[in-house]
Amino acid sequence: MGKSAGAKGGAAPVDAAARRAIFAGHALFGGLPAQDIDMLAGQARRASYRKGTVIFARGDEGRSLMAIRSGTVRISTMTADGKEAVLNMLRAGQVFGEIALLDGKPRTADATAATDCELVVLDRAEFVPLLRGNPDLALRIIALLCARMRRTSEQIEDVMFLPLEARLAKALLRLAAEQGAGVEAPARLVSVTQRDLGQMIGMSRESTNKQLSAWQREGWVRLTKGGVEILSPEALDSIA
Repeated sequence: MGKSAGAKGGAAPVDAAARRAIFAGHALFGGLPAQDIDMLAGQARRASYRKGTVIFARGDEGRSLMAIRSGTVRISTMTADGKEAVLNMLRAGQVFGEIALLDGKPRTADATAATDCELVVLDRAEFVPLLRGNPDLALRIIALLCARMRRTSEQIEDVMFLPLEARLAKALLRLAAEQGAGVEAPARLVSVTQRDLGQMIGMSRESTNKQLSAWQREGWVRLTKGGVEILSPEALDSIA
């Protein structure tokens, strides 16, 4: 599982205006003073990865935080019986790699390019001094970590206590909210493979397909290439 295999162009400079726009428009960094955003933009570099490439593996040294410019990144880990458990599917505008970046310890999970991806990479040497001098940014990082922890705890509880169809319905609705404008305006088409969807909730691809096909016959969803179109969120919500 080589980190660089499949990378396109390695780490390369990003256009200055584009770098600044990424940080200025990001929920995590956007509130920083202009000079700090300029500093981040000056230190950032671009890294591109083809679909299926391992960006980093669990146990790798954590030297950087990454923001997604385009594409989807799968965060996962291996279970004791050798199966992959998907912890998160991250998209443009989201960041990952912050845990190892902050504590300097090895990566806690695998990050894989689920699609062709373009990332903006910020090294620990530049980020930690900025964090020390910006309490607001530190609080945002803490909030991000807390949200990730809450979500992981919820996933574990769902796998332990909810039946398969409830876990699937809940996952679809959550992904729709994340890919849209939130719970008030969720996405109608959820971009996720059945394999990844099943691995998020502890179901096999076959069981996931069987349940989705049953819901398609009910007219609640429509299966598309690389995604699921939600036709009746109310029906899924009643199950979840």
